[in-house]
Amino acid sequence: MLDTPMAIVCAVLAVVVSGMAKGGFAGLGGLAMPIMVLANAPVESAAVMLPILIVQDAVSVWSFRRHWSGAVLKVMMPGMTIGVALGWLFSRSVSEKAVLLAVGVVSLLFGVQRMWNERGGRSALPSNSPGWVGVLFGTFSGFVSHIAHAGAPPFQMYVLPKRLERDVLVGTTAIAFAYMNWIKVPAYMALGQFTRANLVHSAMLMPLALLSTWAGVWVVRRVDAARFYRIIYAMMIVVGLKLMWDGIG
Repeated sequence: MLDTPMAIVCAVLAVVVSGMAKGGFAGLGGLAMPIMVLANAPVESAAVMLPILIVQDAVSVWSFRRHWSGAVLKVMMPGMTIGVALGWLFSRSVSEKAVLLAVGVVSLLFGVQRMWNERGGRSALPSNSPGWVGVLFGTFSGFVSHIAHAGAPPFQMYVLPKRLERDVLVGTTAIAFAYMNWIKVPAYMALGQFTRANLVHSAMLMPLALLSTWAGVWVVRRVDAARFYRIIYAMMIVVGLKLMWDGIG
C-alpha cells in the first residue's frame, strides 16, 4: 500500500472523491474504491478507507445534523444491518466483480430513467413505496458496501424517488452510512484487516479526508436544490459505467 508514486496519487484522489461524496454528492462515493485500487491492493484499500469513511461521516452528520428523515432511516438501517452481516458471511465466496457489474448495470439504468423522467425541468411525483422495499434496498446496500464500499447506488434507488429536500437527503444519507460503516468495523476486525500498516496509512490520509469533506459540504450548500438532483443522477450514470467496467475487466 502507498509504496509507489502512482499508489499515493490514487489514494489521494480516492480520499478527495470520498470527501466530496460525504459532503453531499453521494453519487461520487462509488468512484472512490475503483480509483484507490488502480494502484493499491483491493483488500488493504478497503481496510485503509474504512476509518477514513467513518471520520468523514462524522463531519457530514454534524454538518447536516438538523436535517434528516426518520421514516427513511427506520426502514433502511435494519436492512443495512442484515446486508453487512450477509457480506461478512459470504465475503470469501462472492465474486466482487460480479457484484460490481450488477450494481453498475442497475445504477446506470436507474440514473438514465430518472434523467429521462425529469427531462426539460419536469418534476417527478414523490415515491410512496412501502417499507419492505426500503428494507430490501437497505440489505442490498449493506451487502455491496461490505464487499466493495459501493453501497450508495442501492440506497439512492430507494431514497431519491422520494424527492426529499436537498439538506434532508444529505443528512439522511450521512446518518445511514455513518451507521453502516460503524457496524462494518467488527466484521473487518474479525477478518484481520485492521493491521498496523493499514491504520498508519489511514492516519496519513486523514487531514486530507477532513478537508475534502468540509469542501464538499461548502459546495453542496451553494447548489440549487433542483439542479442537485440532476447532478446526483448524472453521477449515478458515471458510477454505473465505472462499476460495470470494473466488473467486466
